[in-house]
Amino acid sequence: MAEDSGKKTGDEARRAVSAAGLCDDCRHAQKVTSDRGSHFCLCQLSLTNPSFAKYPVLPVRSCAGFERDLGRE
Repeated sequence: MAEDSGKKTGDEARRAVSAAGLCDDCRHAQKVTSDRGSHFCLCQLSLTNPSFAKYPVLPVRSCAGFERDLGRE
């Protein structure tokens, strides 16, 4: 039996970030990977509007600032 190292493969990491809900398709979301390999979505609206969380709790199911990123389709 293979031992689990606790590290995610590239495909697993992409699936983890893609589970971000609305942030997956939002033009304001920036995917961020920490030095330890954790994945987050940075909401760029938070830089100018404090009502938006810098790193929202995922998955995001509703958001007043959501705008579909047409370049991701």
